[in-house]
Amino acid sequence: MAIPGKPTQDFMPIKDIKNGVLVLNSGDLRMLIMTSSLNFGLKSADEQAAIILQFQNFLNSLEFPIQIYIQSKRLDIRPYIKMLEDREKLQLIDAMKIQTHEYIGFIRDFTSRTNIMSKTFFIVIPYNKPKQVGKSGGQGLLGGIFLGKKGGAPKKQTEEETQNFEEARIQLEQRASIVEQGLARCDIRTTRIGTEEITELFYRKFNPGELEGAVAAP
Repeated sequence: MAIPGKPTQDFMPIKDIKNGVLVLNSGDLRMLIMTSSLNFGLKSADEQAAIILQFQNFLNSLEFPIQIYIQSKRLDIRPYIKMLEDREKLQLIDAMKIQTHEYIGFIRDFTSRTNIMSKTFFIVIPYNKPKQVGKSGGQGLLGGIFLGKKGGAPKKQTEEETQNFEEARIQLEQRASIVEQGLARCDIRTTRIGTEEITELFYRKFNPGELEGAVAAP
């Protein structure tokens, strides 16, 4: 039940995002790696078996948990339609103008009857403070993270807190490298996402209506 006057951030276990690292209220850290996908169905039987074996070996080699997070959202076709309409206006040959117009109609009709989804894949890598090991907040690795554009001013960190963060971040970086190397052997490309990308990722997730309105605006 929503509480009037209380921002959603107050109920979520996220404290800060810095240097591409999520800092939870508990002091635990999370790093996000975006990965490519594989056309597994187009591989031969031998290639599929090899990929499965490599991925199995990768998972068995890990000494820490990871979370595979898949973001699915309906593909916004409006920018593509707008681009086609602009191309249609520039066509000098009547036959090409008609063909472009018919193609736009086909795309509109097809997308109105079919949910075309875009998927983005992430690996969430955790690092928990030693004293927090074994405790659970019931939120999973991502927890209930929410980001808004407005937030309170961050508290000034002490030198000890900064040093502890850097030591933990180094450990997290090492874990990220292990994950990247393991996925590379499975022919999966990886990209570490930074602070701005993480902020946008969660803001888009928890504020879809606002962004859709912005896209629709002239």
